[in-house]
Amino acid sequence: MLWTIIGILIVLWVLGLLFKIGGGIIHILLVIALVVFLWNLITGRKKGV
Repeated sequence: MLWTIIGILIVLWVLGLLFKIGGGIIHILLVIALVVFLWNLITGRKKGV
C-alpha cells in the first residue's frame, strides 16, 4: 500500500515537472521527503531488546 502511494506521488511529480504544473516549492518538498524516506530505508529502524 505504501509503495503504491509512493509510486503515484512520484508519477504525479514527474508529470508536474514535465507540464509545469505546481510551484517549485512543491518539487523541493517532494525531494526532501524522498531523501528522508531513502535515509530511513537505508539505515533502518534500530530494534531495542
